[in-house]
Amino acid sequence: MQRYTILWADDEIDLLKPHILFLQQRGYDITPVNNGSDAVELSAQKHFDIVFLDEHMPGMSGLEALSQIKNNKPNLPIIMITKNEEEQIMEDAIGAKIDDYLIKPINPSQILLAIKKILDNKRLVIEKTNHNYQQEFRKISMAFLDDMNHEQWADIYKKLVFWELQMEQADNRDMGEVLEMQKVEANLNFCRFIKRNYESWLNNTGADKPLLSHQLMKKKVFPELKPGEPTFFILVDNLRFDQWKTIEPVLAEYFNIDSEETYYSILPTTTAYSRNAIFSGMMPSEMAKTHPDLWVGEDEDESKNNFEDDFLAKQLRKNNLNIKFSYNKIKKLEEGRDLADSINNLFHNDLNVIVYNFVDMLSHARTDMAMVRELAPDESAYRSITKSWFIHSPLMDILRKISDKKAKVIITTDHGTIRVKRPFKIVGDKSVNSNLRYKQGKNLGFSGDKVFEAPKPERFFLPKTNVSTSYVFAIEDQFFAYPNNYNYYVNFYKDTFQHGGVSLEEVIIPFILLSSKNA
Repeated sequence: MQRYTILWADDEIDLLKPHILFLQQRGYDITPVNNGSDAVELSAQKHFDIVFLDEHMPGMSGLEALSQIKNNKPNLPIIMITKNEEEQIMEDAIGAKIDDYLIKPINPSQILLAIKKILDNKRLVIEKTNHNYQQEFRKISMAFLDDMNHEQWADIYKKLVFWELQMEQADNRDMGEVLEMQKVEANLNFCRFIKRNYESWLNNTGADKPLLSHQLMKKKVFPELKPGEPTFFILVDNLRFDQWKTIEPVLAEYFNIDSEETYYSILPTTTAYSRNAIFSGMMPSEMAKTHPDLWVGEDEDESKNNFEDDFLAKQLRKNNLNIKFSYNKIKKLEEGRDLADSINNLFHNDLNVIVYNFVDMLSHARTDMAMVRELAPDESAYRSITKSWFIHSPLMDILRKISDKKAKVIITTDHGTIRVKRPFKIVGDKSVNSNLRYKQGKNLGFSGDKVFEAPKPERFFLPKTNVSTSYVFAIEDQFFAYPNNYNYYVNFYKDTFQHGGVSLEEVIIPFILLSSKNA
């Protein structure tokens, strides 16, 4: 067992010998001093794991010693001990970044608990996390044997995300590997679930089915609209549930989290299909048939999402909602800053839609740029970059300003993304789309059943460019690669974040309702 070294400064140090003996018997090495000056000098000369400082000492006070020690060694943990319960003293100590604050008289058990909180925290957290996850591991694995419904699968995914973030915080790599294997098993079973049920959800009115993209506005957003209280609908493209959980603590400073739900993205899990479905309230084939002027097909070069505001206007009219609304799509930093500067102009609207594209751009940049791939080599780093961007983004400025007034805020996305690892060979002609997680075209060639095939697109409410058009979706962590350029695809795209197919990460996505704490 590691022996920790403790520096203890108190002008009545002789009276603390029983406490010192108590700690020594438990494996701690104590260096006692009776003044602040010696504490500053010794802390600069020697290594200590923690410092105890009496607040009131003759000569140099504990607060003065604290300031000098922190200047020399800013990361050295310090516990302040004092007889004084004045609020100002406490605030000064906390402002100087103490790690704990104890008020005399103290007993040995208090001291030991304070030490363990600081020095043994990581070990204790890992041990407790391991124990709790081992119990949860068995429950989750047993659930895979049951015939779960869409709500139960959403709960399983949330649990897996919870434990993934717990392992990350504890830096628990060994159990993290076990969790990763369980995520693989979960995705295997989830994809089987989707293959069995997705077509029925779309065609059987009596089927037990989740909320899907094209139902989101009508069933979840429109009921929130109230006269005199603006609603901000913020869609962050490609925001996974784990990324939401990463930024949640940041938003919790300004907003109450009124509800945290999930819904299911339609297939393909791409912006062109799922986001257009959100704003139109229609499935893709319905959009293509009803609004051929607004629907942009796979074979066309222009952006597939240029008419989201038009789709939204039509959906509002269809639902007899005669309201004032705004639509803003943010693709560049300057656009975000401009919107942040003018956000007060939107409070007279009933509904304000803000589409933010950064996270999706990040995932694509990680694929195309080696530097970004180095910055985000794994899931944890990918979440970290997302959080860092969010904190410093114009979107955060927008949300801060909204939080000062009475308004509802909805944060959601159109689809998620998955880190792909396994190539899957597929053959198609030149007209086949380039997405790595789904293929649309005629005469698609592949072997085996390790994909999700839609040979009749009309049953999936997907457009058909000709009579023999079919769709194929990659499942789990696979990505499509062409045999004639196989090595290039494998080397370039392996371990990149892609979307369009079927996985927990792509399909089950967050829908969050917030209200301001300050208004």
